[in-house]
This record gives sequence, C-alpha cells and structure tokens, in this order.
Amino acid sequence: MTTRFTRILVLALLITSPSFSQKKKSKAEPANTKPNIVLIMADDLGFSDIGSYGSEIQTPNLDKLAAEGIRFRQFYNNAICAPTRASLLSGQYQHTAGMGYFNINLGTPAYQGFLSKQTVSLAEVLKDAGYSTLMSGKWHVGDDSTSQWPRKRGFDHFYGNIGGASDYYVIKNLPKKQRSFFVKDDKVVDPEDEDNFYYTDEIAKNAIGFLKDQLQEQKPFFLYLAFTSPHWPLQAWPKDIKKYEGKYDIGWDSLRILRFKRQQELNILGKGQKISIKNSDLPAWNSLTYDEQKLWAKKMEVYAAQVDNLDQNIGKVIDHLKESGQLDNTIIFFISDNGAAGEDVGHGFSGRAVRNWGPVGTAGSYDSYTRTWAYASNTPLKSFKGFQYEGGISSPFIARFPSKIAAGGLIDGTAHLIDIAPTLYEIAGARYPQNYKGNTIHPLAGESILPAIYGKEWTRSKPIFWERAGNKAVRKGKWKLVSVRSDLWELYDIESDRGETSNVIKDHADVAAELKGLYDTWAKSVKVEDWNVIGKGKGFEPSFNP
Repeated sequence: MTTRFTRILVLALLITSPSFSQKKKSKAEPANTKPNIVLIMADDLGFSDIGSYGSEIQTPNLDKLAAEGIRFRQFYNNAICAPTRASLLSGQYQHTAGMGYFNINLGTPAYQGFLSKQTVSLAEVLKDAGYSTLMSGKWHVGDDSTSQWPRKRGFDHFYGNIGGASDYYVIKNLPKKQRSFFVKDDKVVDPEDEDNFYYTDEIAKNAIGFLKDQLQEQKPFFLYLAFTSPHWPLQAWPKDIKKYEGKYDIGWDSLRILRFKRQQELNILGKGQKISIKNSDLPAWNSLTYDEQKLWAKKMEVYAAQVDNLDQNIGKVIDHLKESGQLDNTIIFFISDNGAAGEDVGHGFSGRAVRNWGPVGTAGSYDSYTRTWAYASNTPLKSFKGFQYEGGISSPFIARFPSKIAAGGLIDGTAHLIDIAPTLYEIAGARYPQNYKGNTIHPLAGESILPAIYGKEWTRSKPIFWERAGNKAVRKGKWKLVSVRSDLWELYDIESDRGETSNVIKDHADVAAELKGLYDTWAKSVKVEDWNVIGKGKGFEPSFNP
C-alpha cells in the first residue's frame, strides 16, 4: 500500500512539474505559433551586386532565398546609412524619426541625430507582441550616449558596432583606443581570437548564439541582422579574394554591359529599359595604364570577396534555422541600406588612404572602390549612394516564407523601407501604439506590402518622398521628380526609363508642378529645413558629386 501510494505521488509530481507540462504542451499545442522574423540588411550593396539581380559574384544563399521567394523590381531606401536605418526601425520618414541628415545633431528635433522618443522601434513593438528581440551588426542611429543604444530601444540582446563604419580585422598596429570597438549587450567586448577575427563572421556567429539561447524561451523571435559588408574599408579573407582573381581585368565599362545583359535575361528590370549614361568625369577603363588597371581590378576583387563572404554568413544563419526546425516558420527579408558607395576614402582618383600598411584587402589597408566601380555595382541605374537618383535609393528586396509566399515571383509594385514596419506588424499581429512610455507616437508613414508579397493585387496608395542634404525627390505612379542640391528639377518616367536617361520636364510641366506641390507639403509636414542654412551653413557638405 505504501509502495503504491509512493508511485502515485511520484507520478503526480511528474505530471505537475514544469518540464513535463512544457513537453505535453509542445506536442498538443506549439508554444510558438507566430512566425519568426529575420530582417537582413547589407551595407552599401549596389542594385546589381547579387546573382539574382544580375551579378557574377557568387551569392548562392541569397539566390536560393530569391528562387524560393519573391523579389521586388523597385524597392527604395533613403540613399545613405543612418537615415535608412532610422526609417527602417521606426516606420517613419527619417526627419520624423530624428535623423534628417545623419547621426549628427544639427540642432532641431528633425536633425537631432538619434531616434526620436515620438517613435517606437520594431523591437519595442514586437517585444510587446511577445517576441524575443535580437540584433547583431551595425546600429548607427544614435551613439552620443548609451541611452541611445539598442537595448534602450527594445532589443533584448545586441552584438555589433554602434557607429557607422568598422574595420573587418583587428588592426594590431593601432593603439587599442583607436581600434574599431564592438559592444555585446551594453558592454564593450574584445575579440576572443584576434588572429581569426573577421567582423562579418562575428556578426553571424553572435546572431546564431542569440538564436540558440532563445530556443529555450518558447517565444517567436525577431532578428535584425545588420551587416556592415560590403561597406569600405576593402578588407577580405585571402581565400575569398582568390575566387575573383582576374575576374575584373575586363574593367568597369565591360562589367556594366555584362550585368545589364544578365538583368535582361532575369527580367529583373522589365521590358524596354535602357542603361544609364555614365558620368563624363569617370574615366574609360581603356584609358588607364596597365598598373592602374591592376590596382583597380584588385579593389573590385576584394569588394566581390566581401559580398561573397556576406552571402556565406547569411547561409550560416539559414543553416542554423533549418537545423533547429525553425526555417519554415520564419519570414526572411533582405535589403540594402543604399546604393553602392561613390565615396573616395583616400585623396584624389587613386582612392588610396593615409592609413595603408599593406596591399588592398589586407588588415591595415583602408581603401574604397569609389565611383568607378560603384557605377557598375548599380547597373543599370544612375548615380550612387547619397543621391536621390535611382542608383542611390534602389535596393534589392527579397522575401521568403514558404507557407505564404509563392516561389520565384517578381513584383512591379513600388515599395519603400517605411513599409517594412506596418508589414511586419501585420505578420506578427502586433499592435502599433498611439502612446509609448509617456510619449505620443507618430502614426506610421508607410503601408503594408503584405498583399504584394503574398501574391495578391496591390497598388501603392501614397507617393514616396526623399530629402537629404538638399537632395530631393518624389515618386508617384510612374513619375519621379528629382533635384540635386538646387531649385532645378528633373522629371523621369521610371516605368520606361529606370536609368533616368531622358529628362522630360519640358514636355510634362503639369506633372512636375503637381509633384513639386506634393513635395512641398510633405517637406513642411516632416520639418525639412533649408540645407544651405542647417547643414551647409554649419560646414556639412557631401564631398562627391552625383
């Protein structure tokens, strides 16, 4: 009798124990029924820099995501790092989010250089909806104080760089206080193995670590995976560079043509599109000496290696999701923060920087590939990072979610990164607040693109607007009005002229006037300031031309 009573008591204790209850519940009713979310952002990646958008660079993991999901032909960002990240995280235009120019305080709320308290981040909203919120990579939306860091804006865990750029290697020749620094949660951390440290690898490694820890929580997760690659400096693993040796001896002019032909085969542009007209100040490849060609080809080899390594690390995260049984319940978005970068990190056409202790690509070198290769990276579009021509504001966009998204689709609808927040909130069943922590929150600026992603009829109901450093644009339907740091405007029919080769403002003055009126109303509503006063008057001016 005593033995029987003991068995019954033990069984009762087992049944009511937390571990037994969780196992029973997981079999009968999964604790996580909401989809997981992975939002991947590349840094300074050009429109044509991955295989599924026309590149020769090896990006099998991203290409597989594209084949198993959908791609947008026309997806827009804010042309440069910090303003893009502010809009992505908040669902607001950059000025409303507090980042009208950059992560620099120019003295007004719209230009304060960090996320406004009148906005809520993706992490804050999704956390309130029951999600674990994880981030690995580049922050760049507030670094004046630790109060602006990721864990103060809703992220449970963070690893990465707080500012805008970082070395990929540990630069041992630099004093420690001058080296790039990395933060884990709220503490500055040193690399565990300096000799084998490569930042893109570390971003993926820490993301996977967060995901492994999160498995115990029985909650859906939101992972913001914000790589710095392929942003300068040009630094890559030798094994990755070796894959591209000799690949770019053909030069930037021929590369543009090859990528354009590939894009036509992929139908990524739509029919009848023309390639943009190259800037007259960009030299022809054949005008360079042999030594110049070898130097510049090497730069592109390193850049390609950085993109290749980025893809490898995206693959590592996907492999973890697959191995842990989470992949098919995870929606994945991939975008770039702006078009390819035309910045000359050094001085003059050579692009060589003051700090240069070895060949391009090695630890200690600090190079960029400048406007020449950037124009090829943005094929077939005009201009590059920092400007509101298509080459500055266009991004690849890939979405994969096998239970909802049909494989292999190409979408014509015009979308912007302000649309990401309402889309993710709809996916997650999250409530967007009117008030948060005592602050009145701005309404979302974008609109959900979920119908388009899920293969339903969708037409954008609102125009899209841009302004940064006096560069302005508005897009409505097929028309785009654009201006570069002046009161002179250009009008393009993007439906037939994505390369912006023919300014038709004289033939459609009425359309231009309508779009200019819409822009003026929008600019006033988000508190855009005269750049000549707020920026140029204080010594801030972009150092390169479109």
